[in-house]
Amino acid sequence: MSEAKTNARTIEGRVVSNKMHKTVTVLVERQVQHDLYGKIIRRSTKLHAHDENGECREGDLVRVAECRPLSKTKHFRVVEIVARAAQQ
Repeated sequence: MSEAKTNARTIEGRVVSNKMHKTVTVLVERQVQHDLYGKIIRRSTKLHAHDENGECREGDLVRVAECRPLSKTKHFRVVEIVARAAQQ
C-alpha cells in the first residue's frame, strides 16, 4: 500500500547513529556554490529514518525515501542499504 506512491523523493546518505529503536540517523551531504564568491561549499543535513528490521549499522550507505510523518522528527524510511560499512 505504501508503494503506490512511487514519486517520493529519495536521498542517499551515511548512517551515523543506530542507537534508537527502529530509527537511524542519516547524514546527507551536498555541495552548493556560494552566492557571492562562487566557492563550492559542503553542507550537511541529519535526518531520522525508519529502519523496520534494524538492519542498518553505523557507516552504512543507505537510500531513504520521504513518507508520512512517523513521529515528531521522523519523515523518512530506509528503502535499501546501498553499501555496507567496512568491518574493523
